[in-house]
Amino acid sequence: MKILFVRHGKDSDQHRGGWSQLDLLSEGKREAETLANYLAQHKENYHFTKVITSDLKRAETTATILAETLQLPLEKERDLRETNNGDLAGMLNSEADQKFPRLYFRSLAMDEHYPNGESPREFYQRIKTWFQLFLQENNDSAETQIVVTHGGVINIIYHLVNKREWTNKSRLFLVKHCSISLLNTETLVFEIENQTDFLKEK
Repeated sequence: MKILFVRHGKDSDQHRGGWSQLDLLSEGKREAETLANYLAQHKENYHFTKVITSDLKRAETTATILAETLQLPLEKERDLRETNNGDLAGMLNSEADQKFPRLYFRSLAMDEHYPNGESPREFYQRIKTWFQLFLQENNDSAETQIVVTHGGVINIIYHLVNKREWTNKSRLFLVKHCSISLLNTETLVFEIENQTDFLKEK
């Protein structure tokens, strides 16, 4: 099986992300439409069977555009959410900086929780558990499944695949909005990493 990991389209950089339910910006929707058209033009190179998405709005909107264009079923998966940043989710950056000064994901200790949220270690374990179970359940499939999720999630999976230790202070694997990364689950090698050149096509 192959997994085509997709990061959602562009969302507001004026708000804290995490479990925010804010939707895509207009630019992000255009990115998702461009990606959907690109995949439709190249679908003979894949065997797409479904789209699986985080149930956060920015991912779900991206996934819906892909599923409708490619005429694929869409499944929601709560475990594919970004890190749970609790009280900060969707908060304006200026407000977060005032109410929770110097509180950022990379400033947390591994077992330190966001207020009413999760710790980096809990986030890592959630994604690791989902990924391992997903591989077990789909290990003999010849299909390609599209997984729409978040930059933090793809970062953890990249570290898992490459057998690198992950902490919230690890060097980031760059994941751009609406990028695609194709994982071959038999070889556990990313055949495509963070591809976005199609977004520049006219």
